[in-house]
Amino acid sequence: MAEILPIKAWRYQESFKDRMEDLISPLFDVVSKKQRQALYENPFNSIHLSVPLGDHPALSAKVILEKWKQKGVIFQDQIPGIYVYYQYFKLPGEEKESCRKGFIAQIKAYDWHEGVVLRHENTIPKSVNDRVEMLKSTQFQPSPTHGLYEDPMHLLEPFLDEAIQDPIYDVEDYQGVREVLSVIHDLPTIRVFLELIESKSIILADGHHRYEAAIKYRNDMIASNPDHQGDEAYNYHLMYFTNAHSKDLRILPTHRLFTGNLSSENEILKKADEWFTIKKVFDSDEISELILHKQWAFGLVFKDSAYKIRLKPEKFEEFDLDLPEVVKSVDLMVLHYFFIQKVLGIDMETQRFSDNIEYERNLRRCVGRVGEGSADFAVITKEVSMTQVLEVCKTGFMMPQKSTYFYPKTVSGLLFASVDEQEFKFPYQAFRP
Repeated sequence: MAEILPIKAWRYQESFKDRMEDLISPLFDVVSKKQRQALYENPFNSIHLSVPLGDHPALSAKVILEKWKQKGVIFQDQIPGIYVYYQYFKLPGEEKESCRKGFIAQIKAYDWHEGVVLRHENTIPKSVNDRVEMLKSTQFQPSPTHGLYEDPMHLLEPFLDEAIQDPIYDVEDYQGVREVLSVIHDLPTIRVFLELIESKSIILADGHHRYEAAIKYRNDMIASNPDHQGDEAYNYHLMYFTNAHSKDLRILPTHRLFTGNLSSENEILKKADEWFTIKKVFDSDEISELILHKQWAFGLVFKDSAYKIRLKPEKFEEFDLDLPEVVKSVDLMVLHYFFIQKVLGIDMETQRFSDNIEYERNLRRCVGRVGEGSADFAVITKEVSMTQVLEVCKTGFMMPQKSTYFYPKTVSGLLFASVDEQEFKFPYQAFRP
């Protein structure tokens, strides 16, 4: 079902190899202001292509990209390859190191209705529009999105393990994660990858905004090309693929911050009492543990107080949206319907556009925002399970925006991909299974 191709990747020239830690950068939607300021000081950091400065960022990225190509800051591999990408990491409290194994290739930017690439959460429109402008201006992809395929037999893993023994890069990133990249150029091996993925659907784990931008770009290009064939460069999108059956896939929670004086603490608690049981918590640092393994339980944090709230089981029957039961029962669906809509009064349909809601993965930073007064209050959430992600995707329905945070994040700068026709071209038919 899913058509993928190897890449003629763009990479930093060899003289930069020992400085890669100074050149990689976080993805555009997770980089903090402090991180940006530090990264911008390096004129060759990849952030200048992914989150460029200036009043016209897309134009700035185009100018920088052309300059880097002309001066040889980056060069293009002329042999198409599948790029093997391993991320070694430890989460707090874990002694054993984990390794998320995967590979990077180009996938056709299938529209959602084609049912090949499946999404599990909504997007925020303004973020999509920003990525479309970048893609139109540069015809360049500074970082891969993250897709999952189901391979319970782990058939590709031996090829990945063999290739990673000869890395191109082996660096530590801003998360403290060890990032290792290698490449497979062997034609028969590449065909194995293409053939296996061809029989799969792909579940989009991370990068919904960038992927949606790729769909829009592809559709715009098709509309303007009367000779469209389907194999043009604009049809393809850079993606990092990992096996959904891997034991080292991690999903972390994303908490909700609220601003704009929506209601007072007393008013919120009074309204919430109709739907939730409410228990005062004397130490907000304990909230994550108190809601762990409790269905439909959340932390509610104000400046000087904190509460554990949990949907009253009988109230679940009043969930009147026309959704499958497996979607309704996801904690974040319950949160967005019963708390954000019913208690706070922000309708489900408008939550994606609301300036009153912000998203924060780091619990300490989230609680700190409330304490310092830059947010009015916060809702602390739990992670969504991999099983729930797969189940929701297969229904064709979606969870709310920012429902999952797959950890670790991929980084920008290890390689880039072009959708400029001249830079993309190669005899791809030779790679077909």
